[in-house]
Amino acid sequence: MKRHERLNALLELLGERGRLDVDEAATSLEVSVATMRRDMDALAEQQLLTRTRGGAVLSSVTYDLPIRYKQGHHAVQKHAVAEAAAGMVARGDAVGLSGGTTTTEIARAVATRPEFAETGPDPCLTIVTNSLNIAYELAVRPQIKIVLTGGVAHSRSFELTGPYSESVLRQLTLDIAFIGVNAVDTQWGGTVHDEAEATTNRLMAERAARAVMVADSSKLGLRCFARVGGADVFDTLITDTGMDEESRQEFTDQGLHVLAAAPPMASG
Repeated sequence: MKRHERLNALLELLGERGRLDVDEAATSLEVSVATMRRDMDALAEQQLLTRTRGGAVLSSVTYDLPIRYKQGHHAVQKHAVAEAAAGMVARGDAVGLSGGTTTTEIARAVATRPEFAETGPDPCLTIVTNSLNIAYELAVRPQIKIVLTGGVAHSRSFELTGPYSESVLRQLTLDIAFIGVNAVDTQWGGTVHDEAEATTNRLMAERAARAVMVADSSKLGLRCFARVGGADVFDTLITDTGMDEESRQEFTDQGLHVLAAAPPMASG
């Protein structure tokens, strides 16, 4: 297990249990006690956990893992969602992308589609995003026009939010917007941990002719602090085949078109 993966696994384990001692964590992750102490110290420096005598406890700020620790989490499902989303984009579209790991995968899937790889005098696509990492990744592709909203940067999600972001978005119209959420249930719709992100992401969705909520199935049936919206904002929910039929029917009854994307079959 690579260090990046191990740190992510440690945070996930701590999130489940709330408290861990060094020996327990080392055994669970199959590393030495010395390695585990170093990992806990490194995460404590980033205020992602609080060190205790002989272990660590869940920090009050670990309600949401930074995006750099979530890249590999449910990767297969997120890739399936991203491929389905990319298939909804047409040449010449103005596409909104919120921040998050799933929308980052969508950005990559869109950028690598052959029909959007051709260079010419005009861009094939316009991507409007409040995500610093998405803008950074796509800026090297001359065939894609990048519009980055202003705003205040969040260190966890790399998203820009606030009045500057909202001012830019209110002056734009989008063909389609893909909005990532931290949780989604049939009562509240899509929710996120931060109220400023919720406001900016909802506005991005409202500026689009078609608004699509994207969430892998691990986020279904959960609820976070701030509401982005449900069928009042979005017309489509893209998830993966981990969604059960009862949930699909409940979302459909509310007026959402539900697309459950299947991961590619393993070859060989």
